[in-house]
Amino acid sequence: MNTPKAANTKLGPPAPRVIGVLARWRNLNLSERSRLLGCLGFIALLIVVFFNPLLSLVVYAAKTDLDSHILLVPFISAYLIYIRRKQLPKDYIFVPGVAMVPLVAGLAAFAAGWGLRMSVSSFSHNDFLSLMALSFICFLAAGGFLFLGRSWMAAAAFPVAFLIFMVPLPDRAVDCLETAFKLASAEAAALFFNISSTPVLRDGLVFQLPGVTIEVAQECSGIHSSWVLFITSLLASYLFLKSPWRRAALIALVIPLGILRNGFRVFVIGTLCVRQGPQMIHSAIHTRGGPLFFVLSLVPLSLFLWWLRRAEANKEIR
Repeated sequence: MNTPKAANTKLGPPAPRVIGVLARWRNLNLSERSRLLGCLGFIALLIVVFFNPLLSLVVYAAKTDLDSHILLVPFISAYLIYIRRKQLPKDYIFVPGVAMVPLVAGLAAFAAGWGLRMSVSSFSHNDFLSLMALSFICFLAAGGFLFLGRSWMAAAAFPVAFLIFMVPLPDRAVDCLETAFKLASAEAAALFFNISSTPVLRDGLVFQLPGVTIEVAQECSGIHSSWVLFITSLLASYLFLKSPWRRAALIALVIPLGILRNGFRVFVIGTLCVRQGPQMIHSAIHTRGGPLFFVLSLVPLSLFLWWLRRAEANKEIR
C-alpha cells in the first residue's frame, strides 16, 4: 500500500513592504533605534495615563454630531505620515529646549482641566474633554521633539498639527460660531428669496411666507457641516496643492460656501412650504437633509480645487 507523499508547501518570500520596513530598521544605528523605541514607548505611556479621558472622548464623539469627526482624526494623521514616510528625516536629533514649549502647554491644560472640573460645578464635560485632548496632543508633540527631533517634526508638521481637530470645540466657541452662522444664513436666505421673487416679510431671523412662518434657529446654523467642510478643505489643499496662496484660497472659500449652503437650505425649505404646504417644515429634507446639502457644497469646492490644480500644473509646465 503506497503512502501518499506529503505535499511540499513552500512559504513564499515575505511581502516587499515588510522587507522594506525590516531593511530600514536594520539600517538604523543603536541610538536611532533607541529613540524610535523610546518614542513608541512614550506614546504607549501617554495612552495609559490619558486612558479614561480618551475613552470618554471616544464615547462623547460617537454620540455628538459636531464632534463625530474626532474618531477619524488619529487615523488620518497616521495615514498622512505614512504616505510622506520617505520624505521624513532618518536622523533623530535630541532637542529638549523646543520640547519644553508643548510640554509646559500640556501641563497647563492638564492642570486647568482637572482644577476647573473639581472647583467649578458649571464646568461642562465638553470643555473638560477639550482641555484633556489638548493636553494629550501637547504631550505628544513634546515627545516628538524629544525623541525624533526638530527636523522630523518640521517634515511632519501638518499631520501632527492635524491632531488638533481631536479637540472638541469649547462651548463658548460653539455658541459664537452658531450665532454668527445663523445670522449670516438668514442674510443668504433673504438673498435667495429676493432673487426668486418669492413674497416674503422678514423680521430679523423670522421669514413670513405665504401660508407659513419660518425662523432661522440655532440648529439651522450648519456649524457641523461647515466645520467638516473646513477640515476637508485643509486636507485637500495639503494633498493636492503646493502654492501657499492657492491653499489659502481653497480654505477661504469654505466660509462663504457654508453660508450660502445654509441660506439655500432655508430657501428650499421655505419654497417647499409655500408650494407643497406648511407640513413640509417637518419633512425629511428639513430634519435629515443636512448630508444632502453638504454633498452639494462639495461640488463647487471640488470644481475650485480642480481649477487651482490645473492653474498650478500649467504654471509648472511653463
